[in-house]
Amino acid sequence: MNRPKRMLLENIAWAHETAHADAQFFPRLAQGQSPKVLWIGCADSRVPAETVTNANPGDLFVHRNIANLFSASDDNTMSVLEYAVRVLKVDHVIVCGHYGCGGVRASLLPQSSDLPHVNRRIAPLCALGQRHRHELDAFSELDARANRLAELNVLEQVRLLRQHAIVCERDEPPLVHGWIFGLHDGLIKVLASGYADEGETQHAARAQVASLQAA
Repeated sequence: MNRPKRMLLENIAWAHETAHADAQFFPRLAQGQSPKVLWIGCADSRVPAETVTNANPGDLFVHRNIANLFSASDDNTMSVLEYAVRVLKVDHVIVCGHYGCGGVRASLLPQSSDLPHVNRRIAPLCALGQRHRHELDAFSELDARANRLAELNVLEQVRLLRQHAIVCERDEPPLVHGWIFGLHDGLIKVLASGYADEGETQHAARAQVASLQAA
């Protein structure tokens, strides 16, 4: 059986199982969306936003691209941000990168002539790597350099989003967070919190996870 056909069959099974478990699930879904979170993540197939956060359809407004980049010159990204903040009025914007990111790694390597669109897309990453070259050069392994640049990239996108007019000029601006996902353990690490007391927020989150695991 080919992959698309299997996907369609899996969809039928999922729809039937979901409707059986909750007869009002799809009628509610059809009434509209009111997500509280805009998720800006990487297009990597291993980091699906709803799966890694155990979210349901309707919980997240999702935008994914190569290396979870925010670009004010990209109408695709800007239309998502504009709609999320001004129409959906999300309370939170989360930039989520991940370790082992191919786009970040590519920015540290010679560019491929076969990938002109990718090269243009990751140009800001290449520039970011140059700005932090001294720090990155302290890592002997390419993977370690790429993982540190992935963290720096998340922090840079958070900075750009926080200072953009769409975000900061709303009467009650959404909180912008920076997260990074570990492919090796499935856990999300908070790099930048939108809350005033970041340490307290992270401590509370860890305590909640521990209590759930102990239950």
